[in-house]
Amino acid sequence: MYIGAITASYLFTFSLMPLLIKYLNKKQVVVTDYYKKDLRKVPTGGGIIILLSLSLFFGISGLLYLKGINLLNLSKLEWYSALVVIYFGSFGLIDDFWDVGRASKIFAPFFFSLPLSLVLPHSGVNVPFVGYVELGEFFLLFIAPLYIMIVSNLVNMHSGFNGMCSGLNAILLTTLLIKSILLSKEVVIMLSCVLGSTLAFLLFNKYPSKIFDGNVGALSMGAAVGVGIVASGFLVSGFVMLIPHTLNFLMYVYWRIMHRLHPEDERWKMVKFGKVREDGTLEVPNSLTLKWVLPYYFRVTEKQVVLSMYAFTAVFCLISIFVPY
Repeated sequence: MYIGAITASYLFTFSLMPLLIKYLNKKQVVVTDYYKKDLRKVPTGGGIIILLSLSLFFGISGLLYLKGINLLNLSKLEWYSALVVIYFGSFGLIDDFWDVGRASKIFAPFFFSLPLSLVLPHSGVNVPFVGYVELGEFFLLFIAPLYIMIVSNLVNMHSGFNGMCSGLNAILLTTLLIKSILLSKEVVIMLSCVLGSTLAFLLFNKYPSKIFDGNVGALSMGAAVGVGIVASGFLVSGFVMLIPHTLNFLMYVYWRIMHRLHPEDERWKMVKFGKVREDGTLEVPNSLTLKWVLPYYFRVTEKQVVLSMYAFTAVFCLISIFVPY
């Protein structure tokens, strides 16, 4: 079933992406790629195909179920998991066209996560070498939705280079799918759908990008990772696989604090983009986000930085597979 879901979503995304790129270029839904010497314009919002693929897959499954055909035998947990991801992706789509504000981006996703709490098969955390720690309604109404919200924001923040966000999410989703299959967890179909679409999207998003994911893509993929972790009870191993994302967030927080304390100091000036040198290597203003550490100290290209981020995340994902459940 999960192989079929991966294949179907992959083919759907791969088939429609060229048409979407052409349409977005025609409508001038584009942004500047600041890490190219020609400052080319690249269409954005391509992650809508990931959202559409998941919605269509579960929509068709729902129609078949109403006709008495339950081919995939989807559980309530699968349905609610997909629903939460669709909520996140739809919110990202709205934000791509109408800026909803920083506060809304941070806190609104908490409420999008709450429906999953209705069907979670557990209300506690499995702590390695300790056992199951029951937390009751505090887990269902606070920890679970907060965890998903945080993960989606961490994923959204750790991006910025061609293929970085989609590639990292493909690694995270693959890790979750493997662990879920090994431990017979329920959300493998949702993870498979998003993974298949993400892999197809990555072909067009990798260096040099023909299309960017936009908030709709980042939040769809990030929510799928967060939901997969929470629904399967992988909170501890999920934390391990997201250590690079967490480190990136802590570096950014430190940067913001120092900027507030020393607003006139150029070292802490808030800058969103770096530059590209004549030889194609990156020139970045500081080493205060994870993706800028390597180019700040070494002459490396955008593609090399992205591959290093893949490798860094893959190490923690591999460790997380072996974290006791």
